[in-house]
Amino acid sequence: MKLNIPNSLTLTRVAFIPLVVFLFLLPEDTYQWARPASAWVYGLACVTDWFDGYFARKLGQSSDFGAFMDPVADKLIVTVALIMLVWAHDDLIILFGATIVIGREIIISALREWMAKKGKSDAVEVSQLGKYKTFAQMFALGFLMHRDDWLGMAVHETGLVLLILASILTIASMVDYLKAALTAVRS
Repeated sequence: MKLNIPNSLTLTRVAFIPLVVFLFLLPEDTYQWARPASAWVYGLACVTDWFDGYFARKLGQSSDFGAFMDPVADKLIVTVALIMLVWAHDDLIILFGATIVIGREIIISALREWMAKKGKSDAVEVSQLGKYKTFAQMFALGFLMHRDDWLGMAVHETGLVLLILASILTIASMVDYLKAALTAVRS
């Protein structure tokens, strides 16, 4: 593995996860700033997702390690955020959103492995819809982690709406991947 700029940014995203968890779990009665701080650190980590892809293309530094690790880093940070939110909130929207997102990731990971064994992994490469799904998930979770109103915005409620949108995109992208795989297997 060559530690170039994109790979460093991807690994930075993973390295932020323990800090996000630590801040999120600090007692709210003593550290009222901790939940919003965890959301801002999470948001900074999520921004590295855009930059690692940008630099990989701009600098011609795409790599097999980056192609493997970038989606792993995305899935790790999103899954950890979902688990924390389910733990912290008694909210069915968050529970159903977490179930949809994590379930889809398991299904698509298994599908990609199966398609690779069939020599048809190109059929389930990352799609534009999959990128929109990741973007919506990351924003929704950041808002839900922050929770407190900010600059007059109902942050938690906005996060719930974004999570519903992200869940719809999650299901839609899964259906697209399943259709593409079915078409590839039949040909």
